[in-house]
Amino acid sequence: MLQTALAAIASKARIVLPLGLAAGVVAPTLASVLKPYIGPMIVILLFLASLRIGPRAALGALADLRTTLAAVIAFQLVVPLVFVVLVHLGGWSGAAVAALVLMMAASPISGTPSLTIMMAHDPAPALRLLILGTAMLPLTAFVVFWSAPGFGDTGTLIMASLRLLVLIALACATAFLIRGFWLKTLGPVALTNIDGLSALVMAVVVVGLMSAVGGALIDSPLQVAKMLALAFAANFGLQIAAAFILAKRGGSQYDLASLGVSAGNRNCALFLTALPAAVTDPLLLFIGCYQIPMYLTPMLLTRLYDRLSRK
Repeated sequence: MLQTALAAIASKARIVLPLGLAAGVVAPTLASVLKPYIGPMIVILLFLASLRIGPRAALGALADLRTTLAAVIAFQLVVPLVFVVLVHLGGWSGAAVAALVLMMAASPISGTPSLTIMMAHDPAPALRLLILGTAMLPLTAFVVFWSAPGFGDTGTLIMASLRLLVLIALACATAFLIRGFWLKTLGPVALTNIDGLSALVMAVVVVGLMSAVGGALIDSPLQVAKMLALAFAANFGLQIAAAFILAKRGGSQYDLASLGVSAGNRNCALFLTALPAAVTDPLLLFIGCYQIPMYLTPMLLTRLYDRLSRK
């Protein structure tokens, strides 16, 4: 029965994720209960993605490493620094600007390999980008926040990034050891079970992340609408721009999906534990709204990635 349920969830993963979003909005009490467990569930999600991909595909070749390094520098350094320059030239300020800087400076979310799997593309490049991006986050974020003052003590950010890197390393290492010694090959049933479990964990995680949106939707719906529009523009804008640039450069279908999803879906929630509350509190609504385009990516952008890949 469990296997049947997981298979059903895997086949309907693109629908399961929006259901989690809806549950987080309409059930704020449940969201508050689940919020403390977000961290452990994200580690579980990363473990499942690593278990499915395996060490050989995750590590890739030397050419893959160069591509991954270039993508990290572009996503986490070049893009936010260009935006910071534009902000200075335009004299812009406020919570929206700070939220965008925070998002662009972040490494990809732990769920990018799972999102790529739901879109029927190779998740290995997304996993490589997640690992290397997190490893380089203390350096790239330090440069970005130094150029955009007001984000508090970068030392705490570095420590939080290092803690996250340790958790990612442990999750990946454990999964790769299991694949190396016990599950050297995964059959269709095992892959389906992992995909179903991953989709279920992602749906539960987003319930906790949506805790700030439910109340705001009642108290200030116009503000929610503004932040939601900004979140869609930032997330989908970066994804689509990265996909089109890769398509023009002749990138493979795996580059298009994995790197495109990673470009727009960033782990800005990490900064909640690293930056002062005075900085992050005004950004909680944006971070909650940001989960919506993130979890709608497989439903809304799969056809675009497929079309660009065919070209």
